[in-house]
Amino acid sequence: MATSLPVEVPSRKMRETERIADQLRRSFHGESWHGPSVKEVLAGIAAVQAATRVIPQAHTIWEIVLHITAWKSIVRARFLGEPAKKISPEEDWPPVGETSEGAWSSALGKLEQAHLCLEELIAKFPAEKLDEPVAAGAPTAYHLLHGIIQHDLYHAGQIALLKKQFTAS
Repeated sequence: MATSLPVEVPSRKMRETERIADQLRRSFHGESWHGPSVKEVLAGIAAVQAATRVIPQAHTIWEIVLHITAWKSIVRARFLGEPAKKISPEEDWPPVGETSEGAWSSALGKLEQAHLCLEELIAKFPAEKLDEPVAAGAPTAYHLLHGIIQHDLYHAGQIALLKKQFTAS
């Protein structure tokens, strides 16, 4: 009696940049192995919660969101050829300003937009340039891309811990 062997479906070979883009997407949108993504952990947070400093001398959720947004924009600018420069404290941790629901919604929208712009850029980036600096004085493309993914995950963990303050009963 003949037995049939499982049919192997040929897998599409992914370029390294596609793999990195996939990890970036997972760290931000979801389906990441480690736990909740940035968007998943931000779900259900109101402006008043985002603006509340639950730990003295620690950043608020809102401040972290602005910081993540800033770094997505900084990394994208470097990929577009802007030379690496010292980042000022205000660029690194932009001030929150108004704390209304509308302002919070706007901050989340800007975060989403900064992320999508970075995803677009990575999708078009040539894999053969991963080991090259993206701009004068900048690290390699590989280093920057993995760094921004790690940055997302690090801050998602911080937000998750801060969010527990509002969900604990």
